[in-house]
Amino acid sequence: MAALGFRLLFLLSAVGSAAAATASGCSSMAFSSNRVYAACIDLPRLSSSLHWSYDNASATLSLAFVAPPAGPEGWVSWAINPSGGGMIGCQTLIAFRQPNGVMGIKTCNITRYGPVAEGPIEFETSDMAAEQSGGVMRLFAKMKLPAGMTEVKQVWQVGSAVVNGVPQKHDFKPENLQSLGQLDLIKGSISASGGGTAPRRNKYVHGILNAVSWGILLPIGQLFARYLKTFRSADPAWFYLHVSCQIIGYAVGVGGWATGLVLGSRSKGIQYTTHRNIGISLFTLCTIQVSALLLRPNKDHKYRLYWNIYHHSVGYTVIVLGIVNVFKGLQILNIDHKWTVYFIIIICILGGIALFLEIVTWIIVIKRRSDDSRKSHDGSTSSGVQRSISL
Repeated sequence: MAALGFRLLFLLSAVGSAAAATASGCSSMAFSSNRVYAACIDLPRLSSSLHWSYDNASATLSLAFVAPPAGPEGWVSWAINPSGGGMIGCQTLIAFRQPNGVMGIKTCNITRYGPVAEGPIEFETSDMAAEQSGGVMRLFAKMKLPAGMTEVKQVWQVGSAVVNGVPQKHDFKPENLQSLGQLDLIKGSISASGGGTAPRRNKYVHGILNAVSWGILLPIGQLFARYLKTFRSADPAWFYLHVSCQIIGYAVGVGGWATGLVLGSRSKGIQYTTHRNIGISLFTLCTIQVSALLLRPNKDHKYRLYWNIYHHSVGYTVIVLGIVNVFKGLQILNIDHKWTVYFIIIICILGGIALFLEIVTWIIVIKRRSDDSRKSHDGSTSSGVQRSISL
């Protein structure tokens, strides 16, 4: 009998522990002002949860997002991204303590990486409020969605600092980078990180192709053309090295340009104007430059001088614009600063090689001119002596 009682007590304890574990999830949370939501889900990143009710008839989403900020003076945010799966394009609700010390909530349309700026979003919002207690922040809002939008690409995030009323950048740890996914408002299911991997991978591919093309291969090809042809033994090898390097660089650049078009088409309304315009100019100038090889006059042609002036001017312009645009792209990607440092080191190495070869080239040219002048002078003196003897 005692054994039976002990087993019953153990069973009740296990059931109680299971119930407590279940209650510790999002369903156990209670909100102020008698806010109640039809569904909730514990999000897989940043110790956060989302609570919502969706009115299909009016396409209205009522939500509460709960998460601990990354610092005592931090912020939390929840967003819908109708154009992609990453940060750019997010229609964001962001909660933080205002300069007057009161919790507040702002809206922001994320169009670039960096500190966010308050502004209107695509969805009509109402009943916005925020509060903080027990180490977590809660933001509340209603959003009017387009009719039939029952699946949304959600992005949530937390930050550690707010400066002068402006939320600062969040961390770039795996937890932060993977806090996104697809949310089914009807079924109440999510697929974490479903939309963010491919777009970001495409951005990296775009950046790598363009850095290799405009930032490395084309400058190396220019070094071949300017300095190797000074050595008579390198003719015509310098020409084939130059052409090969430039054509390969151009082909890689076309790949980078194409991935840029794809990224642009998937991010409607989000443009990096300067980066885009430089990219278009580079592609156009480089296409003309490669095509001009077919129209290159012979060395003794009367138009060869003008062709050389054009070819050199466009070539140097492409190299300068290419390097500038690679730095613009690195800034847009907002990746680890070490990659920018690596690219700077590569450019400095190429610049150092160019400076060394420039000095060597001028030494060779000056010496060659001196030798030619001496030979010319010796030849004229010898002929003069012969003429005097004959006379």
